[in-house]
Amino acid sequence: MSDFRVAGYGQIDPDDRVTFIFDGKTYEGRRGDTLASALLANGVHLMGRSFKYHRPRGVVTAGSDEPNALVGSLRGTNRSEGRYEPNTRATILEIYEGLQAVSQNRFPSLKFDLGAINDRLARLMPAGFYYKTFMWPRSFWDSVYEPMIRMAAGLGQSPEAPDPDEYASRYTHEDVLIIGAGPAGLAAALAFGKSGVDVLLVDENPQLGGSLLSDPSARINGQSSTEWLKKTKSALEKMTSVKILVRTTAIGYYHQNMVGLCQKVTDHFDDIPENAPRERMWRVRARQVILAQGALERPLVFEGNDRPGVMLASAAQTYLNRYGVLVGKAPAVITCHDAAWHVAFDLSRAGAQVSAIIDTRKNVDAALIAQARTINIPTFLGYTVSGTKGRLRVKSVRFNPVENDTVGAAHWMECDTLLMSGGFTPSLHLFSHTKGSLIWDEDAQVYLPGEQTEACHIAGAGRGNWGVEAALRDGVDAAVKTAGDLGQSVVGTRYLVEKDRTGRGDPPKELPGDKPQILAKAFVDFQNDVTAKDIRLAVREGFRSIEHIKRYTTTGMATDQGKLSNMNGLMIAADAVGKPAPQIGLTTFRPPYTPTSFGAFAGYHKTNYFDVTRKTPTDPWAVAHDAVFEPVALWRRARYFPKSGENMAQAVNRECAATRNSLGIFDASTLGKIEITGPDAVEFLNRMYTNPFTKLGIGRCRYGLLLGEDGYILDDGVIGRFGENKFHVTTTTGGAPAVVNMMEDYLQTEWPDLKVWLTSTSEHWATIALNGPNARKILTPLVEGLDLSPENFPHMSVAECRVAGFDARLFRVSFTGELGYEINVPARHGLTLWNLLMEAGEQFDICPYGTEAMHIMRAEKGYIIIGQETDGTVTPDDAGMSWAIGKKKADFVGKRGLARPDLVAPGRRQLVGLLCKDPQNVLPEGAQIVTGSSQQPSSIMIGHVTSSYYSTTLGHSFAMALLENGRALIGHELSVPLPDKNHRVEVVDPVFYDPENKRVNA
Repeated sequence: MSDFRVAGYGQIDPDDRVTFIFDGKTYEGRRGDTLASALLANGVHLMGRSFKYHRPRGVVTAGSDEPNALVGSLRGTNRSEGRYEPNTRATILEIYEGLQAVSQNRFPSLKFDLGAINDRLARLMPAGFYYKTFMWPRSFWDSVYEPMIRMAAGLGQSPEAPDPDEYASRYTHEDVLIIGAGPAGLAAALAFGKSGVDVLLVDENPQLGGSLLSDPSARINGQSSTEWLKKTKSALEKMTSVKILVRTTAIGYYHQNMVGLCQKVTDHFDDIPENAPRERMWRVRARQVILAQGALERPLVFEGNDRPGVMLASAAQTYLNRYGVLVGKAPAVITCHDAAWHVAFDLSRAGAQVSAIIDTRKNVDAALIAQARTINIPTFLGYTVSGTKGRLRVKSVRFNPVENDTVGAAHWMECDTLLMSGGFTPSLHLFSHTKGSLIWDEDAQVYLPGEQTEACHIAGAGRGNWGVEAALRDGVDAAVKTAGDLGQSVVGTRYLVEKDRTGRGDPPKELPGDKPQILAKAFVDFQNDVTAKDIRLAVREGFRSIEHIKRYTTTGMATDQGKLSNMNGLMIAADAVGKPAPQIGLTTFRPPYTPTSFGAFAGYHKTNYFDVTRKTPTDPWAVAHDAVFEPVALWRRARYFPKSGENMAQAVNRECAATRNSLGIFDASTLGKIEITGPDAVEFLNRMYTNPFTKLGIGRCRYGLLLGEDGYILDDGVIGRFGENKFHVTTTTGGAPAVVNMMEDYLQTEWPDLKVWLTSTSEHWATIALNGPNARKILTPLVEGLDLSPENFPHMSVAECRVAGFDARLFRVSFTGELGYEINVPARHGLTLWNLLMEAGEQFDICPYGTEAMHIMRAEKGYIIIGQETDGTVTPDDAGMSWAIGKKKADFVGKRGLARPDLVAPGRRQLVGLLCKDPQNVLPEGAQIVTGSSQQPSSIMIGHVTSSYYSTTLGHSFAMALLENGRALIGHELSVPLPDKNHRVEVVDPVFYDPENKRVNA
């Protein structure tokens, strides 16, 4: 085994050994290692394959911005356990005993991948090739192109079993949230902590320190940065006003200083404690936020910059000083920034034989050159790298002098790693989430934060303050300003830093090479295989905005959201267009900041809790009596109540027959209910609904039809008047929230002068419906203070009374066409009332029925269901409900919409009934209806089936449908072509049962 561990380096215990498996081979690491650092310690650089060309790829970074080293990770013995996660970044995956990881996007193996043939065919697959290639022949799309694209799409394999892990979530309110525990964040937290201001400090790494862990060379106030970090951490942990969360990524910055945090809780454990969450989602509402996220090193763009072993210089420094790992024994450096020189010096002191420092600049700080000479590192100023060699790992680098933009003769140099540095880009992703403005800094060639839209401050390298001392001081300044905004004060420490490495640089758009640009493979986006020539091709093909270039080439669209590629892509595009970078634009950063598991977002809401399930008060009774349930909006409702040996059809037929012949009971508690009160309640209802309500008497109710502004049916329900200014409004089960919101919107924006109060009471009332010829007989003995005779309490009456000893609101209404009542009692009494009614109804063979029987009985009566007979394009006249429109009403919501020419034009689809010539045939809902004879039906579709059932009451099947000029077609025969045969139907009136309403008025 090749060991690249360096004694005396690193922040982890060198003696705490951990074994893990990568691609079936067992390796040894140290606790605290990431998978990437542990593999590098074993001399493994090849960790994956690129998405498009399947090129060999190794680790590029040491953090969450990693584009290449994406692996599948497995907790447990096999994938069937459900603890498999694709696309885990090896650079942040902490190893633990028993970890199993596999490389991705390769077949049959990582070293030999058949997909690498794409690399040989790269010239046939330039940017946007799929827009041009798969256009012809058209017949190939379904049979060839789409299956091929779908097979190639995606990165990694999806989990094969449900995730057994637990996920948690918390809300917290903080005075100050500090994101980033580097020098700036720590200095700010210390200032707040010493002054007693409550603060939450978060960092995505397992340790506090940020850049100080990667580069501990600075001395802070006379002590080493390592010692200062140790004391600072100890001090913060003792401060009661400071809370610290590590392994916690701020994934999104939302309105009003809401920040989402994803905390990894047990991913690094060897054994997961029982019931311990794997991850926890924090929703933080902070009065003030300090963003101290630092900066990201920018890669350089040159031929062969993607080979395993080519990585960022800062990453090599991190692996050395944080993990004690030397990434190579003979590294070379290509840079345009001073920072990479210091990395080379650190590696040399750790025992590496640095092959050379190649700098694109001709003028470099003399002190750096002198130091390089002192430790015998060759330096080449004014040079470019024009290529690399090595199949599965870089073995040599080609570099050339550049004079007046002319590339000179090539030189080759052997190396086992190539470290690159194109300078640093402030990390502004979270700031961008707030829609804060960004300002272009021409000197540094970076974007810096501008005008703020939220209560936040940016500190440290995130706003272009380079170096430890600048970051520390900026952190203190941010704390002072933030405290002032809070009306408090803090006193910050003064920091004096020695051996500070500030540095400067001159970032190029891309390195000049000795190959024609059309042939060079100089990668900008490593994961998506986007090269510099792809971006220039996009510009040649007419794209000018960086947003368009991004989508055409897919640069910046990988899982790292362009953290490494965006600035290089922008600079190359600007050069190709011939305009300054700010005029090309900037891509949009969207949350989450880094890829986040679905489990973290779901939290406690998984399996049965994934969707919120609302249950009625009688749900326990339905469960005990073997009800079959169905979801209706967010509610769980009993669909039918099968007896032993019954199938669905038999149970539903029995329920319908029992209700029609004697007595049925139904839980209607899911209906939306709104209490509308106030002096202007009548006027408000007149304006909202099509029906007139001015003359509706107290103790009476009326069907109400609600339209949208466009004139289409939106909702319906029954509205009962219980007082001069007191109305009980019902809505559909699924429409309740939308109706309440719509009413509130009109009250607040259109009619603020109306004195009306709305209260959603859907959960307050349990509603039990009794239907059937014996409904009055069972109810009369249970009602106090109300005469239920037909003369005193006719159909469409309401009253407040007592039922079975409970205060109730009683409606005489029916959705079945039978004599019917709806009893509303406080929800806490719903189950008790149900049991009392079931007991009292035994003498009439009372039968509980579910939603399926309800659907059949209402359709027999011709009653519509919103969303079934309507689809958002149906008007009251289309549904045969012109009677529900108040002819003398001056205005109501949707009245102007009803006058649109297309809504009054002939030929609109109208609601009708259908009877099949085969009385046993139940048409499928949604079936298309055409004209023509049974032998030669027309292919012109004139409508569709909206509801279709078999009726035991009618003795045959029936359906409802929307047909063009439907009412004029009553008595005609039409065709319903189905795969088995062409079915003939007769168009009839949509009221199939008791059209004289004798039963409902009994």
